[in-house]
Amino acid sequence: MKLKLDENLGSRGLELLTAAGHDVATVPQQGMQSVTDAELVVACHAEGRALVSLDLDFANPLRFPPRNFSGIAVLRMPRKPTEEDLVSLVKGLVAGLEREELKGNLWIVEQGRIRIFQHSPRRD
Repeated sequence: MKLKLDENLGSRGLELLTAAGHDVATVPQQGMQSVTDAELVVACHAEGRALVSLDLDFANPLRFPPRNFSGIAVLRMPRKPTEEDLVSLVKGLVAGLEREELKGNLWIVEQGRIRIFQHSPRRD
């Protein structure tokens, strides 16, 4: 899967996702550190990449309707996070990507589970 890692994930997330066979770009690699959240998800969609972030702002399906994007995965860290927590969440994401389609959905990846907010058909 094509993914873009937000600048808050660092190199460990990149290593794990790349090792799992995913095509991964990062916000810093592409010089996108100063873009707004809205610009970032639009760029991800234009590139056909799902966004992976620690930023809880992306977890709001009213602000970022999943059906409008290539997928958003928000890693939900505990209050006092460790590097092991991040590794565990990324591994959970990798396992989820083996089973489910992220495109058009919002995933909240937590310790031991993934909450999936699927897009609903529009009602006119």
